[in-house]
Amino acid sequence: MERRKFLTSAAVTSAGGFALAAPAIAQNTQKVQWRCTSSFPQALDTIYGGATDLATYVREATDGAFDIQVFAAGEIVPGLQAADAVQNGTVEMCHTASYYYVGKSPTWALGGVIPFGLDQRGMNAWLYYGDGINLLNEFYNKNGLQYLPAGNTGTQMGGWFRNEITSLDDMKGLKMRIAGLAGQIMERIGVVPQQIAGGDIYPSLERGTIDAAEWIGPYDDEKLGFYQVAPYYYYPGWWEGNLTLCSFINKDAWDGLPPAYQSLLQTAARASNVEMMAEYDFKNPTALRSLAENGTQLRAFPQDVMDASYDAAMELYGELASDPEWKTIYDSMMAFGVDHFLWKQVAESTYANFMMDKQRNNQLPGQQSADGN
Repeated sequence: MERRKFLTSAAVTSAGGFALAAPAIAQNTQKVQWRCTSSFPQALDTIYGGATDLATYVREATDGAFDIQVFAAGEIVPGLQAADAVQNGTVEMCHTASYYYVGKSPTWALGGVIPFGLDQRGMNAWLYYGDGINLLNEFYNKNGLQYLPAGNTGTQMGGWFRNEITSLDDMKGLKMRIAGLAGQIMERIGVVPQQIAGGDIYPSLERGTIDAAEWIGPYDDEKLGFYQVAPYYYYPGWWEGNLTLCSFINKDAWDGLPPAYQSLLQTAARASNVEMMAEYDFKNPTALRSLAENGTQLRAFPQDVMDASYDAAMELYGELASDPEWKTIYDSMMAFGVDHFLWKQVAESTYANFMMDKQRNNQLPGQQSADGN
């Protein structure tokens, strides 16, 4: 595909047409073969594609000398054990969501997303320019891993519910598939959280083993068929204002790479990050309209659910502040967040609100606003 050729071109030619550093890669004849296990099923082409895009960029830029073979969840290890497989050397790298591993330490979540945290653009800004990647790698390196951001879903939907939620009371006792720190916060407002891999959500929802489930957003959710077993689709996914997917690389394997290959992996991961977000932004609107036209009932979370969830999150973060590793990274991230959201309010949100007001008659079928209208 033409969109995947730019790395090869960028490696040999500058914007002005001058030869650049491609010879450093082209002349490096070292053959490297790695395996990458994904936390996601191959059927979810957009999120699984973050790993395959990265591997393609690297393979093409090195004429196949650096070859990364990608395996779907379950082919080598279950999806929620991807990082473990990298830590113990079963594979050299994985493509996953870091918050799957909060059982090891809550700090793991900070490389992906935390509830009421940054949005996608804010996260990228902090990672690439706010020293976020370095701060995170100070933590992940201690766990035998090198961290690279490699994809983003943007702000997610709030999930699928078998029954309508009209107030905070309706959340009490609800069994919901939800991952990471969001599960701990949901528990504080009365929900019974369940951590279930993506491929197991539909049968659990269909059988009534769970009452609700969140995954990502319209494109992936429609492919997984959740609308067939749960009619109410809530928003926003306050626990995922973004979701930064990542590649974890075994630290010894990373250190053993030639510098040119390390640099290429970093560049390919950035490209994968941009690619995934653009693809979701293109595909989600069409999928959301399709879901609504086929009977999905769109609902905004009631205000008391949002307020209680926010308060519970702040309470949890206050408790986690006693952990210096958590506190260092969290404080850096959220200090930037104050200025980031202020800046968005000045221009971008004003523009977006104006445009939405001009298109207010284009409400989707089945959509109900936060005030119930």
